[in-house]
Amino acid sequence: MPHLAIYRKYRPATFEDLLGQETIVKILKEEAKQDRLSHAYIFSGPRGTGKTTSARLIAKIANCEKRASDQKFREKGEPCNDCATCRAIDEGKALDVIEIDGASNRGVDEIRNLKESIRTSPSASRFKVYIIDEAHMLTKDAWNALLKTLEEPPAYVVIILATTEIEKVPATISSRAQKFYFKLVPREKIVQKLARIAKEEDVKISPEALDLIADYAEGSFRDSESLLDQMVSFGDKTVDVEEIEKAVGKISFDKIDAFAEMLVKGDVSGALAFVAEVADGGFNLSQFLRDVIQHLRRILVLRVSPQMEEIFKKEMMAEHLAKLIAQSKNLKPAHIALLKTLINAYGEMRYSQFPRIPLEVAIVEGLEKIKS
Repeated sequence: MPHLAIYRKYRPATFEDLLGQETIVKILKEEAKQDRLSHAYIFSGPRGTGKTTSARLIAKIANCEKRASDQKFREKGEPCNDCATCRAIDEGKALDVIEIDGASNRGVDEIRNLKESIRTSPSASRFKVYIIDEAHMLTKDAWNALLKTLEEPPAYVVIILATTEIEKVPATISSRAQKFYFKLVPREKIVQKLARIAKEEDVKISPEALDLIADYAEGSFRDSESLLDQMVSFGDKTVDVEEIEKAVGKISFDKIDAFAEMLVKGDVSGALAFVAEVADGGFNLSQFLRDVIQHLRRILVLRVSPQMEEIFKKEMMAEHLAKLIAQSKNLKPAHIALLKTLINAYGEMRYSQFPRIPLEVAIVEGLEKIKS
């Protein structure tokens, strides 16, 4: 039997399971409680933040058999996940829930076929739910064809558009739908869910390794779960920081912190040796410098605005934050110039055939100014 990917196995089955999108969950649950689902939705936001999952939850809400027969249960605003319809949607077998990839079905002919399909009543459920993923990829003619459907939708139809680029959705379309923006998920929520998954899967993984996965995912549950799945697929139930670093080419906080300490102290020789080690290890130098810049930026912010500690508590582990606070006390005005120099170097590195050189030059120039 094929392996079921972790992100699919642990996909939210209820709105309460949808972490990091509290406002959206509150509104959609209230609509479900009142049985007042809209005929059209637009879900926008970064990848892996719950757009398609929420669309499937709405499909279950609209067609859940228990909700239709049990008024008390309906007031929970959730699907039962136990009736035949809910299970069919979870398994991708529901005939009346049609998922369309906008990237490969973007033409007017496909949308015309959709219009013909919409005219047909549901075969086994109360509602036909159409989920169009990557909706921004649709052509102008396809949008025009879809517009006519949205203007006069049948009572048994719900259309949900999911997109990472809301600005490409025509105003005539967006004005006829409820719009929800899915934000990037806070790091702490990703770490919490990964820790729970690791426990369920009997995987031994350190807090530092979980933090590195969450940092790599940049607010995307799906990316973090896919990376954890990748690490577990090696066959070993133990995952450490070094394995993750090699897999994604991203360096852990402790090493970034050690390098930042060299910069703060003005240790040119140590910093250059560290860059050589990173380059020889096959890591992406641009990604490395990006992480260093982010690290120094946090130190600088803490130096001038200590109250930002409360904000950073949501973004990183307590012991990591403690190290940043300690480093911030040694920051000098010259370090601001160093940060600007590194930012300029980052811009040069992205287009250079020799990315190591701009970084090394920036380190030498920046630290020489600090010494003087």
